[in-house]
This record gives sequence, structure tokens and C-alpha cells, in this order.
Amino acid sequence: MPCPALPDGFDFTDPDLLHHRVPLPEFAELRRAEPVRWIPQSGNAAGFQDEGYWAVTRHADVKYVSTHPEIFSSYLNTAIIRFNEHISRDSIDAQRFIMLNMDPPEHTRVRQIVQRGFTPRAIRGLEERLRQRARDIAAGAGAHDGPFDFVTSVACELPLQAIAELIGIPQDDRAKIFEWSNKMIAYDDPEYAITAEVGQQSAAELISYAMNMAAERKRCPAHDIVSTLVAAEDEGNLNSDEFGFFVLMLAVAGNETTRNAITHGMHAFLTHPEQWELFKERRPGTAAEEIVRWATPVVSFQRTATQDTELGGKQIRKGDRVGIFYASANHDPEVFDRPDTFDVLRDPNPHLGFGGGGPHFCLGKSLAVLEIELIFNAVADALPGLRLVEDPRRLRSAWINGVKELRVSAG
Repeated sequence: MPCPALPDGFDFTDPDLLHHRVPLPEFAELRRAEPVRWIPQSGNAAGFQDEGYWAVTRHADVKYVSTHPEIFSSYLNTAIIRFNEHISRDSIDAQRFIMLNMDPPEHTRVRQIVQRGFTPRAIRGLEERLRQRARDIAAGAGAHDGPFDFVTSVACELPLQAIAELIGIPQDDRAKIFEWSNKMIAYDDPEYAITAEVGQQSAAELISYAMNMAAERKRCPAHDIVSTLVAAEDEGNLNSDEFGFFVLMLAVAGNETTRNAITHGMHAFLTHPEQWELFKERRPGTAAEEIVRWATPVVSFQRTATQDTELGGKQIRKGDRVGIFYASANHDPEVFDRPDTFDVLRDPNPHLGFGGGGPHFCLGKSLAVLEIELIFNAVADALPGLRLVEDPRRLRSAWINGVKELRVSAG
């Protein structure tokens, strides 16, 4: 097998890289020549005081790592593949309380509790309210006289409002959630001038807000998911701390990711006008899944090997970090026909944009798909002539395929 033609020192988690693009050509090169490759990191670049990680790029291998938590742990080094070089080990370990960073059986216990809020019945109960909210958001955006930012005017609104509806956060507080979640993930972007300490403080404020909400619902239960999740703690529900960390995870997993999927989806439509015309005419039920595949808002997570093992012909040592690159898996030609084509009629579409299966498969997939379907139907109705004004301004991040601004015009 030929060696991949990657520049010396190339690192898929370099935040300067994602600031400009997703490295799809380099992913293709690795899938072809070395689908599991050691990526060295100098010093303490990722915050883990080790020498690097294994990049896993094929669809099948990403699924394998995802579905074998007994070999590949989320708990040991968390699922976040790169922090900043100044983070303390205590700060990394504190994130183990978030469900994303747990392993079975603790993960199984917490997930069985919180999934009560994501039952088909619960999602159906939100649908009509979210449909109207989507229409209001699109109509409000259409009222702009000139160019406007699609991210703040459209993409961020429905995910925030959906979370507020789901767990009973007053709609007036959604701006706080937006600000806190932005600060938690923006430590790599100098435009925001946000230090790791500010990010940690924002996380603490969000957790405190959620814990206070949980305590209030215990005193005075309401007809909302918070009351369901925290009432009667001794009967298998979340304590206030667990609920606080659950809301923190929702703020990123349910807000940032869906917002970026919607933004990338709109950009894809506007740069593939034949797909936008097709969508407006036919409203295919397959569109949301293709938008998530195309966007892959989380480029990668990581696992840590709990034992010596082999993957893709490489010997993985106990304690090695293993990066699972969903963005690469979602362009694997062994799985997808014409993977570099945006096709809203793609079916089947076994993408890994909601994770590679296993215990950490996205709990809120049904809600995210619903939000994407509702907002694009609303935009197609209210803003059929939407056009791109400027190229998107991307977030500088090690693992999030984020867009800070997308300037568009209603016509």
C-alpha cells in the first residue's frame, strides 16, 4: 500500500486548518493509502501531554471504534480530541461528568434516564409548536431590507427555541444559552478573544442555571421534561448535578451542531441551485439526512484504547488516543456513491453525522432531523429567492465544522 502524500507535520486537529476548510482531500488520501495513521503532536498541543493520536478515516473503522466502548473509552481522556495547550488535567477530568464522556455502565444508566425526554411521543408533542416557530423565524428574516446574517437570524434560532421548549427554559433566557455555549467552544478562535478560563466560567454558569432549575422543579414540579428527569431522584432519576451537566451537553450537542448543520445546508443549497430548486418543488424527506452528512458539524471525536489492539493493520497500544473522523467517513466512496456530490435525494444514506453507532449515537437525532426539515420548509416558503452575498466566515476550531457568519439576501 503506497504511503499517503501528506505534508510533514500535517495535523487534522489543527484549528487553523478547520478555520479555512475541512481537509477532504487529505482524508481521501488516508482512506486510500493508510486509513489508520499515527499523527504526531509536538509538546502539549492538545492538552493531553502525549505524543499524538491515531487518525481513523474509513467508515467501517469509525463504526468499529464507536461500537466497542470496552476497547475504546470515552471516559479516560474524554471525547474531545483537542483542548488548548494550557488546560489542566483536573479540568479535563472534570468533564467526565458529561454523558458524552462516560462509558458503560454509568453511561447506560444516565442515558436510560435522559432518553425519556426524547421519546417519539415527546418529539411529536413539540412538532406543531416548532413548525410555527420555524415559520415565524423565516418570516422575520424575510423582513430584512438588505443582506443579513443567516446564522443569527435563522440557523441559531430554532435549535435554541427547541431546547427551551424541550426542557422548559423560558424563551427569554435563550440568549443566555446561546452566549454560554458559544463561549464554551470558541476558545480556539481569536476573533472572540475568549480564554479557556472564560469558557470554563461560561460552562459553570450554564451548569448553575440548570441546577437551579432542577432544584426549583423538585420543589414545584411542572408538566415538563425537567420535572420528569429530576423528580424522585431515589427512584432512578437525575440528581441536580447530573441534570446540570446534561443541559451543558444539550447546549453544545443540541444547539451548536444543529445550528451549523442548518447553516452548512443553506450554503450547500445556495451553491448548488439545482438542489434548491429540487427541494422547493419536491420537499424530499431525504434532505435532512443529506444536509447532516454534507455538513458533519462534528468533524471528529476521540476514544482512548483500554488495551493493546489492532485496527486497520496498525498496532494500537493501551492508552493511545484514537481520533474518529466522521467527516472522512461521510465521504467514503466504499459506502457512498459520488460522496462529494450534494444530493438531497440520496437514499440510502448511512452517514455517521449523528455518530458511528454504539452507546454514544446521538440521543437527539429525531429532534435534530425535525428541526432541519421544519426550518428548510419554512425558508423555502418565505425566502424562495434567497441568495448568497458573501462566502461563509468559518469558526477556528479543532473539531467543530462551524460557521460564524453567512451573509445572504432575501432576493
